[in-house]
Amino acid sequence: MAKRTLKQIAPFLILAAIALAAIFIKPATDFADTSKYSTSDIAWIIVATALVFLMTPGLAFFYGGMVHRKNVISTMMKSVVAAGVVSVIWVFIGYSLCFGTDISGFIGNPSTHLFFKDVNSGQPWVGAPTIPKTLFSLFQLMFAIITPGLVVGAVAERIRFTSYILFIALFSLLVYAPLAHWSWHPDGFLFKMGALDFAGGTVVHISAGCAALAGALVLKRRKAHIEHKEIPPANIPYVLIGTGLLWFGWFGFNAGSALGANALAVSAFATTNTAAAAAGLGWMFFDVLRGKKPSVVGFCIGAVVGLVAITPAAGFVAIPQSIFIGVIAAIISNIAVYYKQKSTLDDTLDVFPCHGIGGMVGMLLTGIFATKAVNAAGNDGWFYGNAAFFFTQLKAMVISATYSFAVSFAIFKFINFILPLRVSAEEEELGLDATQHNENYVQGTLLVHSNGVLREEQVAE
Repeated sequence: MAKRTLKQIAPFLILAAIALAAIFIKPATDFADTSKYSTSDIAWIIVATALVFLMTPGLAFFYGGMVHRKNVISTMMKSVVAAGVVSVIWVFIGYSLCFGTDISGFIGNPSTHLFFKDVNSGQPWVGAPTIPKTLFSLFQLMFAIITPGLVVGAVAERIRFTSYILFIALFSLLVYAPLAHWSWHPDGFLFKMGALDFAGGTVVHISAGCAALAGALVLKRRKAHIEHKEIPPANIPYVLIGTGLLWFGWFGFNAGSALGANALAVSAFATTNTAAAAAGLGWMFFDVLRGKKPSVVGFCIGAVVGLVAITPAAGFVAIPQSIFIGVIAAIISNIAVYYKQKSTLDDTLDVFPCHGIGGMVGMLLTGIFATKAVNAAGNDGWFYGNAAFFFTQLKAMVISATYSFAVSFAIFKFINFILPLRVSAEEEELGLDATQHNENYVQGTLLVHSNGVLREEQVAE
């Protein structure tokens, strides 16, 4: 048996240590006043939680369909494996960092709910009084899972799998947790500043988009990108399937953020669908305006950009304005992709132009079109006479983007210092499916990488 290095055994040892520590956590009795719970709210948030989880395999199909066929499995796996890594971290310490007892408006006390201690006892979460706190925590977990998965698209086809696992862990603890606490905890400093982020414009999309930009800069360009080789999508039907799953799951993402089966959830559901539809058309028709042919990939990318942009605004803006938000976001992201393609930035699947910039547009348009007529707990935007709120949103956007980029850049640099962040030139040429995972299904052939040799094995259709 080959000798194992510390790098190979460390992930298992860490997981084993957490598993052993978990058995000594004393079970807590549910002391919450269940008379305040609403069964309809509980049922809806359980469904919404499942819908948000469905977005992770949806993202895997969306990204997997757009990369080179020799990197499909590796790209999909990096998105899906976040469900494993983040779920364990969330129960261990992640939820406490996001929603535990506040420390100076910056982070939650890690000991508050260590190993989910006392999550199911005491009072429900202050913003979700009609559902158990455990359910609230699981709903929030799904957001934490998909966020590092979004970054995959920018670093696809060249990042080492083990290095990406470490990135997921460090990003969840050092970037996602602080941003979630700042934006969604009542004592978080962005929350107290008056910034509004209904379902994750800053916490999910700006953070992932800026981390994607940092990762692309640290990893540098792929050989195919330097040589200006056009890489055709591996499977366009995968992209369409992924878009459908994302769109479907996003109803739980946004409407579920109302944290109850109520009129606000219905409004958020409607704005979500409307913005996605308008953005898909906006992207496709803008391509036609520029002399390109309408494509299903263009419509799909546009729809996802619309979903990104409406995320911070979904529960604060009216349905008609969501059309404008979707169209404007699609046009801005489309232009950003165009100029990115002319630059030396190798963001493989345009994560920063679509998620980063899309999230920024959504945050700023929330500052313009938010209205108390939709959500009395929100604010009126610039369009309704409150310019100050727009500048609050702008300040929150700049703070979030700067923090996410700077810390993510440091994380990638740190990982590159202790581990090889990027695969070798040979591995990149052979494809990450075979070299990182020893599996790759390509047109009836299983490509198996062993001892530096790539061999083909026929597989029955």
